[in-house]
Amino acid sequence: METHVNNKPVRRVVIAGGGTAGWMVAACLGKSLGKRLDIKLVESDEIGTVGVGEATIPTLQNFHHLLEINEQEFMAATHATFKLGISFENWRDVHQDYIHSFGNTGIDHWTAGFQHFWHKGRERGLAGDYGDYCLEHRAAQLNRFAHLPKQGMNYAYHMDAGAYARFLRRFSEQHGVQRVEAKIVDVTKDAASNAIRSIRLDSGTELEGDLFIDCTGFRALLIGEALGAEYEDWSHWLFNDSAAAVQTASHGEAVPYTRSIAREAGWQWRIPLQHRVGNGLVFASRFIDDDGAIATLKRHITGEALMQPRVIRFKPGQRKQVWVGNCIAIGLASGFLEPIESTSIHLIQRGIVRLMQMFPSNGIRASDVAEYNRQAADEIAHIRDFIVLHYKVTNRRDTPYWRACAEMDVPSSLQHRIDLFRETGRVFRAPNELFAENSWIQVMLGQGIMPEGHHQTADLMGDVELKGFLDNISGSVNRTVAQLPPHEAYVRQYCPAR
Repeated sequence: METHVNNKPVRRVVIAGGGTAGWMVAACLGKSLGKRLDIKLVESDEIGTVGVGEATIPTLQNFHHLLEINEQEFMAATHATFKLGISFENWRDVHQDYIHSFGNTGIDHWTAGFQHFWHKGRERGLAGDYGDYCLEHRAAQLNRFAHLPKQGMNYAYHMDAGAYARFLRRFSEQHGVQRVEAKIVDVTKDAASNAIRSIRLDSGTELEGDLFIDCTGFRALLIGEALGAEYEDWSHWLFNDSAAAVQTASHGEAVPYTRSIAREAGWQWRIPLQHRVGNGLVFASRFIDDDGAIATLKRHITGEALMQPRVIRFKPGQRKQVWVGNCIAIGLASGFLEPIESTSIHLIQRGIVRLMQMFPSNGIRASDVAEYNRQAADEIAHIRDFIVLHYKVTNRRDTPYWRACAEMDVPSSLQHRIDLFRETGRVFRAPNELFAENSWIQVMLGQGIMPEGHHQTADLMGDVELKGFLDNISGSVNRTVAQLPPHEAYVRQYCPAR
């Protein structure tokens, strides 16, 4: 059995492409292994990046902690604001909204999650909305934010993706990463091993490497075009394949959440930064054409448009192998779902962490490649199911798009979760899964699934005890939120953009 793909020690790393993915890879490799490696990143100022991934999830804090990045410096440099969750508007049905917030809701019992006690409370007329028992949810509703002791507030960021790449470039170059300004015009492979030997640049230079990281975006120049890694198309579950994006001048206060507003054939995002607002419409081209999508977006934006809308095409899915030979795809080159739950930057980060955990210093082993690919496939499948949930479980039947979403077959793994929650109120988190139980509960309740029953543990509480239990939680949440300053005022004081 072959144990080595290539037993040559890895000393020269070539990162193909910049943008968020390329510079996140460069920053982490430079900070961690820069003294042992020769790291080069190739990008061209003439090639634009997608650059609309401006909403994040709380895991980005972990990445910055690993790199010892100062939060205030990062936020000021990227015109960032805070994010406590996502407001889903018109998703369950037209004019019906809910928030998927970060953090925890209520207090769990070891036998049963808080949702079971809440469910009994609703039956008895003793409980408010599920979000009343979550600090981040209430703070988002009231546009308030502050850092709390002991990481008492779970949050992420809205940021300027282009500015983030520039911030990480400066960081990376301070840790020895060399940037090469060029376009990649060809890839040279080793005939015997099908590994990449070098990439040829438009300057005529041949850039050799031991390990290549493909961050060339949807083009996937290395993993796709050169190595032919097969792409698994998930468009039968995720209909959206296009996005129209436009930036607008700030209008009103910057709220501490992303707005996701369902439209006739897709959904609109609104992401408030300190200096502008990111807007876009994610849509399915078989239900609406580009002109219709742009017209829809223009009808629903507020504030002066700072650019003409541009349309981005994508195919939802994942490479069946994201590590092939001596090439690893990270970012859009490895696959893409869609931006609804702001998971793109998280998946970049996870790919980087896996790379660091399995870095092939002494040669590339087939077992490492197989394990990396297995973990990547499992991780994105869990996220895929969570995203498909938003489309499948809905009361909307008002357009062909929404009727098709409601009628589609879904992965059996997702159908099981839906059935389990509907019948029992139970949710179980898969090992190493991104979205915790509370995320699944918030979205399933928000999209319209009310469990048929609850765990018998909740029945051990009488009405007086249950009311006291619930009121103590919501009262504590409200007292804390009442002490928080307005989000925009906190941002101005904490991290004003430079």
